[in-house]
Amino acid sequence: MQGGSTGIGYGLKYQARCISDVKADTDHTSFITGTLSLREENEVHLLRLSAGGTELICEGLFSHPEEIWNLSSCPFDQRVFSTVFSSGESFGAAVWQIPELYGQLNSPQLERIASLDGHVGKLNCVLWWPSGRNDKLISIDQENIFLWSLDCSRQAAQVEVQSKESAGMLHYLSGGAWDPHDVNAVAATCESSVQFWDLRAMKKTNSIECGHVRNVDYDTRKKHILVTAEDESGIHIWDLRMPKVPVKELRGHSHWTWAVACNPEYDGLILSGGSDSTVNLWFASTTTSDELTSESVFKSPTRELDSMLLNSFSDYDDSVYGLAWSSQEPWIFASLSYDGRVVVESIKPYLPKK
Repeated sequence: MQGGSTGIGYGLKYQARCISDVKADTDHTSFITGTLSLREENEVHLLRLSAGGTELICEGLFSHPEEIWNLSSCPFDQRVFSTVFSSGESFGAAVWQIPELYGQLNSPQLERIASLDGHVGKLNCVLWWPSGRNDKLISIDQENIFLWSLDCSRQAAQVEVQSKESAGMLHYLSGGAWDPHDVNAVAATCESSVQFWDLRAMKKTNSIECGHVRNVDYDTRKKHILVTAEDESGIHIWDLRMPKVPVKELRGHSHWTWAVACNPEYDGLILSGGSDSTVNLWFASTTTSDELTSESVFKSPTRELDSMLLNSFSDYDDSVYGLAWSSQEPWIFASLSYDGRVVVESIKPYLPKK
């Protein structure tokens, strides 16, 4: 199904690539995003969806010293987030805190809680502990994975362990995802493969071979299910117990697929975004033979639907790099295109009638 956007828009001042759900805000549907300007002063925007769901409100606007390539909100403190940034020559990462009374200040300034120093190669992303309150986070550069212990009260971050296999070897890591079902495991994208690392030993345990991988996400509701966004083949769904071939291949983009996001609440709902200026909403069953089919929200009287493209949101003028589901209202998602346009959409029309 093809369709334009009926969503709520918000324009950033400059180009941008990353947006994150503010999971720790349990009272509102909120998102945080940052800009990517090489010459201008970059900005972090804290956005909240109005109570009626008709307007995106800028709750806070903060200056950021350098262009933002990756941004992730802390899952247990709504005023804390991380960024990966670049000056055009070198990359860095830091954890920031929004001032407590930012709404009452004329020019609220972000407070740098900790710098994630020690990286040599190009820094790609920071991952927060996937569920609950924990002081651990991960940073990934082209060659190394770092596991950090964050102490907000002392404004410090300490490296607990660094990947051991990286010495003398170039993996060309580009990003990753922390397994929500096994906190000792992380998936790292690596050109034409996804590598799986054990954080206790900091060694690679396995890998799957695929096309050029741009993004990866775990299914938070089902163990062993991983989704990859790839250049020419759309998205692949993998059962990690059978890693040689994907269990599904969904071709829905006419150009590279840059982002993928599994819904936190509804089984089988997946978003993908790409440089064809389109966001696709998929249903793809990942029910295996040893699971009850009643877990799926999409069923027919005679059989469970296998996979389908529910809708294409095509009201964008540039590549879509950022996708984020709302944790508070999981039928809502935000997308971000490179021209700095944020669009919030509801997928309620595509959910099954009860």
